[in-house]
Amino acid sequence: MKEISKIRFNAIAGYARTPRAALTGEELAYYEVEDGSILGLLIRDRTDGDFAGMAFGRDAKLRFRWTSMTDFLEDPELARNALAELMANLLEEPDEFHHQGDEKGEPVDFFTPVHPPEALHPDFHQIATEIGFFPARGIIEPMMRWHEDLDGNFVEQFQSTAFDQRIWELYLFATLIELGFSLDTAHAVPDFIGTSLFGSIAIEAVTAGPTRRGAEIVPPPPVETEEQMDAYLRDYMPIKFGSPLFSKLRKKYWEQKQIAGMPLVFAIADFSSPGSMIYTRSALERYLYGFSFDTVRDEQGKTVAKPVKIIEHRWEDKVVPSGFFDIQDSEHVSAVMSTAAGTISKFNRMGILAGFDAGDVLMTRTGTVVDPDPQATNPLLFKAIVNADGYHESWVEGLNVYHNPRAITPLEEYLIPGAAHHHCDEEGNWKTTAPRFHPLASNTKILGGVNVAQVLADFEGPAIQFWKKS
Repeated sequence: MKEISKIRFNAIAGYARTPRAALTGEELAYYEVEDGSILGLLIRDRTDGDFAGMAFGRDAKLRFRWTSMTDFLEDPELARNALAELMANLLEEPDEFHHQGDEKGEPVDFFTPVHPPEALHPDFHQIATEIGFFPARGIIEPMMRWHEDLDGNFVEQFQSTAFDQRIWELYLFATLIELGFSLDTAHAVPDFIGTSLFGSIAIEAVTAGPTRRGAEIVPPPPVETEEQMDAYLRDYMPIKFGSPLFSKLRKKYWEQKQIAGMPLVFAIADFSSPGSMIYTRSALERYLYGFSFDTVRDEQGKTVAKPVKIIEHRWEDKVVPSGFFDIQDSEHVSAVMSTAAGTISKFNRMGILAGFDAGDVLMTRTGTVVDPDPQATNPLLFKAIVNADGYHESWVEGLNVYHNPRAITPLEEYLIPGAAHHHCDEEGNWKTTAPRFHPLASNTKILGGVNVAQVLADFEGPAIQFWKKS
């Protein structure tokens, strides 16, 4: 057996965990056999301090689940050797040995097209066929075997009409699992009901899609000049965010008995035009709280943000009131969360980190990150080599949580650690708590046919580099 990273183990078998397992056992190391058919986990019992190995095999739906374990031993090296022997013996067992008896339905090949070529979403076709997206394909496939298709149309839509929406749901699924939530699969509404050691949460996935006129997609307005971009962020995008959020509000999810007493969160992603999510964060903030912020100097000469109340947003013949959290019934929504990272590029980067690498795919990432300097008026710029030692990333990285100041059931920040949490009161006083490295937006460049090992051998410097915007 060979040792693997926690990220790889989580990508393949982390979905089998229950939150309470962390109370009894400390995870020490992760392993897999050469062909990847058996996984191993070395643990330390928190009560007695002794050690044991747990082995995982594929069930009838090809999901890795616990099937065998060693005795508890006083020495970790003895436990590791016992785990190696157990995993070697399991290679001799038939596939049925790992079946649990509770599987329903057949395993699904998510990347075998169920539509004719002309009906496939171009991004799906790219993932399914291009070598540069092998890492994304590798990490998505085991994940989707655990994602319960409660609506019955996930694969069909993933491949065609709702690729972006399904990717957003998979991102939320992966983030919740990473944060230690177990998910209720008995209810289709809302999209996620999760329980961790710290509490429960209900999440409904929302997307802002392109404007359509019948079957035709209406192009977004131009943003080539500063004036055009200002109008786009000031009015066009707040209306684009407001439409799906208001539609979700009208469904009154808080009346569902299965989420009574839980904080309800709307998780929205911007897919209104290609790449738009990179620069529309400020438009969402503007719409949610109904404030814009002018940069001014206080009496001491320090840079401060002066809140300016917004009454409405106008674009052509559309007018919507600003301030989603001021709308009637919005007090039932505890928070809205969003990120610019809920895209296929995130899955590609996480796939590299999890070891799903074709060997000749080099990825670089450039973007902006919060500057920890309290006097900074601009974010820092960064560039990273995803394949390099020292590069780290998590699913929750870059997630923004906007708390509703009027929420009947407030969302506690500790339920979503690792995210940036934003609060704004009725006077426009803004407060943010964010991790030290909090990307605001980024682009990922894929270079195929590269001798990655040679590039990394010649590379000098840290995996992530930072500099101030000039």
